[in-house]
Amino acid sequence: MLNTRRVSWFIHINTCKLPLLGIFPLENFLRKIPMLRAALLFAILFFTTTVAAQDTLRPGDVVAGSVSQGDTASYVTEVAAGRFIMGEITDLTGDAIVQLLDPEGRAVAGTTYPLAFVFETSEAGEYRLQIFVEDDGAGDFEVFLDRIEPIETDPAKLVDQLMFPYDRDDSPGAAVSVWRNGQNMFSDAYGMANLAYGIPFDLDTPTNIGSTSKQFTAFAIMLQEERGKLSLEDDIRTHIPELPEFGETITVRHLVTHTSGLREFLNLLRMSGRRLDHGDYIGREELIEITQNQPALQNSPGSEWNYNNTAFGLAAVIVERTSGQRFHEFMADNVFGPLGMTRTVVRPTPEHIVKERSVGYTPSEDGFLEISDLGGAVGAGAIYSTVEDLQIWVENYANPKIGNAEIVEEMMTPYVLTDGEETGYGYGLSVDEQRGLKRIQHGGADVAHRSMLAYYPEINAGITVQSNHSGFDSNIAFRIAGLFFEDEMDPEEEEGEAEAGDFDPASYDSEDFDEMVGRYALDAAPEFILTFTREGDTLYTQATGQSRLEIVPTSDSTFALSAVEASLTFLRDSDGEIEGATLNQNGQQQHATRLEEYETWEPTAEDLAAFEGRYFSEEIETFYTMMLEGERLVMHQRRIGSGDLTPGNEDVFGGLSGELTISFERDRNSQVIGFYLSNGRTRDVRFERVR
Repeated sequence: MLNTRRVSWFIHINTCKLPLLGIFPLENFLRKIPMLRAALLFAILFFTTTVAAQDTLRPGDVVAGSVSQGDTASYVTEVAAGRFIMGEITDLTGDAIVQLLDPEGRAVAGTTYPLAFVFETSEAGEYRLQIFVEDDGAGDFEVFLDRIEPIETDPAKLVDQLMFPYDRDDSPGAAVSVWRNGQNMFSDAYGMANLAYGIPFDLDTPTNIGSTSKQFTAFAIMLQEERGKLSLEDDIRTHIPELPEFGETITVRHLVTHTSGLREFLNLLRMSGRRLDHGDYIGREELIEITQNQPALQNSPGSEWNYNNTAFGLAAVIVERTSGQRFHEFMADNVFGPLGMTRTVVRPTPEHIVKERSVGYTPSEDGFLEISDLGGAVGAGAIYSTVEDLQIWVENYANPKIGNAEIVEEMMTPYVLTDGEETGYGYGLSVDEQRGLKRIQHGGADVAHRSMLAYYPEINAGITVQSNHSGFDSNIAFRIAGLFFEDEMDPEEEEGEAEAGDFDPASYDSEDFDEMVGRYALDAAPEFILTFTREGDTLYTQATGQSRLEIVPTSDSTFALSAVEASLTFLRDSDGEIEGATLNQNGQQQHATRLEEYETWEPTAEDLAAFEGRYFSEEIETFYTMMLEGERLVMHQRRIGSGDLTPGNEDVFGGLSGELTISFERDRNSQVIGFYLSNGRTRDVRFERVR
């Protein structure tokens, strides 16, 4: 049955920055909804398909077509450099893929349909839009090329262009606000807050800001310290004595700096089969239960930065126990009310009413679906606010009415790990730079809502964006800030340009790359591996579960990716050996540690048969089954479903497109007796073989 609903696409080639792993991994696994299934690391899709005859599109054209598995519908249009292409395309039943190729035939963007595209042309020529489907999907569709227009030079008008996909009465919406020295420079709202009742998204629409809430929790902790109710050096068991002793002290400071060593509860619950993307219930009491079940810390407190929603949930509990108020009451009485943030509340559960709030939506083959908020998110998220209220909040950083300047400074000071390394994260706030200008920022996402708040203290300016569309890329806030604060920032550089200088890629001896060839694990997600290889003079990188991409040298140690706005810097240790690499993408830097080399393991069906069986985890009370199907080892969990496992090191497999790592355990007789399961923020959950 064909769904003829129309969804906008908006192509913006130059600045599309799809998420790597996200600064705020509370939401990463929640993006495993159809439209973002391919966007875990390098979210550019490369497929080998049969291309149908091409049709030429001109502004105002409407072209009908159809597509089935193995075919590709292709449409081309001539576009000058520095232009936006705007249009619409009907939905298909099943999962459709939309991909854009530049004049050189390179895939410059792609995503699972439907998602509004936001790209812009960087060079003149013929651009090709391709539509194809996965699995057994097929159907008719209609492409409408609305218009091609120059990229605006006026910042306010350019924001309107960027917001085109959300500025509709049949789409979830968004809001943007920019200010400096207390004066608003730009603010506008787009689209709908509630599609069921046709309620527009306004500047005063309360919206779930997800992890942007963490700075409020940290601030509440600091207020309680200022009042003598707690110390950042307190053992958390002083306030929550029912937590277990792990042999090492976890302090309150460790909680608000993501250095506690505790399990991350959302990732853990996902391991257990909890469908958080479908509104499965989570109670706040589970935070303590999860911590009580944890057999050991994942790292020594203070030694490792590991983004952790459990920690911030427990921080909210400490605020409650030291104040005698429920967290939402404490925040209303001590923060929101005194500051005049009249449209901001903590939502204690997804069942609580937030007046005139935006409803979260995600696209599907049946149109937009309403998505429930996460449960158990108080402290880690669960705050509804507006762009106007968030400006009031940030202005309290500049001139504190609640708290004091010392609190603000401490919150904005990066935590230093026990090895002396800075984390780039203070208390509920990321601390970095944007083109030479200091930036304090935190993004957030619940299941469907998106948010970003950035503050530039050196010029007393800020920006906030928010949306109730799960496909909204909140990193667009940084682009918008660059438009309005351009005069205060260093000139914009292309990825890799700073390192490249006058470097001529043709001068690079490709054999020099051999010392960098190998596998590198992201420190933030050790199961996510970047593999570097060389074939003749061509250099490649490939991320777990992703397509291989060519990389181009920009110096003897830096490289640019060919199809993604990202760059790589290889690092040497004190002996001059390559020890790791830094991946630069979306204004973020993620270090990857080089792994020891090993011979590729290619298990036979007989080898795989040794892993068959049923396994149980006492910690999360969950069964997994491993089955041999032909020459494939398949993992099954009742609610997660089934999926093939991909061999890595011997006895180690990856699953769910690289999200899971399964490390099997053998006894002294080499019999498989269990495995350890990791998925990024939660590591080494043990499963014992029961048959």
